[in-house]
Amino acid sequence: MRLPRSVRATIEQFEKLPGIGPKSAQRLAFYLLHNPQSELDHFADVLINLKKQTKICSQCHHIGESDPCEICADETRDGSIICVVEQPLDVLAIERSDTYQGVYHVLHGAISPLNNIGPDQLYLRDIMKRLEGVRELILATNPTMEGEATALYITQMVRDAGKELTITRIGHGLPIGADIEYADGVTVARAIEGRRAM
Repeated sequence: MRLPRSVRATIEQFEKLPGIGPKSAQRLAFYLLHNPQSELDHFADVLINLKKQTKICSQCHHIGESDPCEICADETRDGSIICVVEQPLDVLAIERSDTYQGVYHVLHGAISPLNNIGPDQLYLRDIMKRLEGVRELILATNPTMEGEATALYITQMVRDAGKELTITRIGHGLPIGADIEYADGVTVARAIEGRRAM
């Protein structure tokens, strides 16, 4: 039995989302089909306004409702420390920790030659424009091959420009509550490298 065209089209759109396979896409489509039309209209309006009502900050490239974003506009933040992250979601994760009071620079990805993502596809070069008066650059890219390559690229770019500032890398290692016996070798190596005095 063939599904109605509108249901098939909805399933196809859901399948394009990350982490959504064909079965999940079908469940979501049929879930929406059983909702009242007023809820579907509201859902559609929210999706339409998603891009219309968000802006990318011209300073740090985080997303927000205004330009500059809420963080860049906050004069209590320490502008001499910039934390470089891959995605806007990384900013949210660091902000949840309630420990960082500097500003951010969001790359919107990481260098990944296999996916045809080079430095020019990211907000990498903009970092150089922001380094005046900066004393520390924290590289908080993910502990993946792409994240490590991006961190190395940024380090080399800053060093080649002769900028005198501290470049640090966030610590990577074992999460709280994890057992060492279940950790992979790279994670354990990172945990040992990132050890600190007690």
